[in-house]
Amino acid sequence: MTFPYDAILVVSYGGPREPDDVLPFMRNATRGRGIPDSRLLEVSGHYQMFGGASPINERNAELMDALGAELASRGITVPIVIGNRNWTPYVSDAVRELEASGARRVLVLATAAYASYSGCRQYREDLAAALAETGASLELTKIGPFAETEGFLTANTDAVRAALAVAEGEPRVLFVTHSIPLAMDAASGPGGENRYSDQHRRVAEEVAARAGLDADGWEIAYCSRSGAPHIPWLEPDVNDRMEELAGEGVGSVVTVPFGFINDHMEVVYDLDTQANETAADQGLAYVRAATVGVHPAFVAMLADKIVEAAPGEVGGLPTCGVNCCASGHPGPPRPAACSLADRTAGVAG
Repeated sequence: MTFPYDAILVVSYGGPREPDDVLPFMRNATRGRGIPDSRLLEVSGHYQMFGGASPINERNAELMDALGAELASRGITVPIVIGNRNWTPYVSDAVRELEASGARRVLVLATAAYASYSGCRQYREDLAAALAETGASLELTKIGPFAETEGFLTANTDAVRAALAVAEGEPRVLFVTHSIPLAMDAASGPGGENRYSDQHRRVAEEVAARAGLDADGWEIAYCSRSGAPHIPWLEPDVNDRMEELAGEGVGSVVTVPFGFINDHMEVVYDLDTQANETAADQGLAYVRAATVGVHPAFVAMLADKIVEAAPGEVGGLPTCGVNCCASGHPGPPRPAACSLADRTAGVAG
């Protein structure tokens, strides 16, 4: 089989690499939301606890190395590059690099497992903006959300089993993911079948069943809420729920960061630091399960998706159609790259 792509572009959120990067990064991440520097400096303290660097950069590098090795074992040795939304190298930097290298047909992989505006559609908008900014003539094809694939489920199940093996007593398992506004959740899939929250529920149900958890032994909680207090987001917050569980007589908790693919800031701060402190304050024994990271089944699944991807279309869930997650921002849909259907409909260039 001849691999039909010249390169693979990994698109991710990005993160600071040193203390001086933190405030500019935070400004990028909150652009257009009117958040003052005073508030950004407060949140920036989370990064300063880790030397001013986000672990996302190293974790993404590890994933790219593991994926490159898996693909090489299958005879695929094309370059794998990264472009970030909020810090260097930006998506536009990666597009320039690929164009200069002579690449024309590029496969895109986002470091987000679930469909949502910020996890899928917004990356396609980032790509369209990068093409417009650089004038590059790349043909981009994006792999769709992959949360419900066998490899992702297997890796999360193994993580839950390993955490349960070291947890105290009979722990309550909290499957934790990033909270989003209710309006964004409602717009994250057609027909109510693939909403962000629905996907998470299905994944948690399947992983819990495989791990042998009773129906009342697990639940879903959320972390990393931001934004105005009057705007409703998915709940409950993981810290609030742990306080309630302690009051109900639960003595042990396992958190499972099944909404994230690796240990970036929402995991090492929100769960390893903040939730860990909440557990200690409430007298709860606490274990945090691993993210899928470079689990062999997860990496092999991504390689399968790459091998199977047909040029010119968006693979995966139907939420990657013309109007997927289109209400992630006010006004009409922004140009979004990666789909022939979008180009036919005039949505993307």
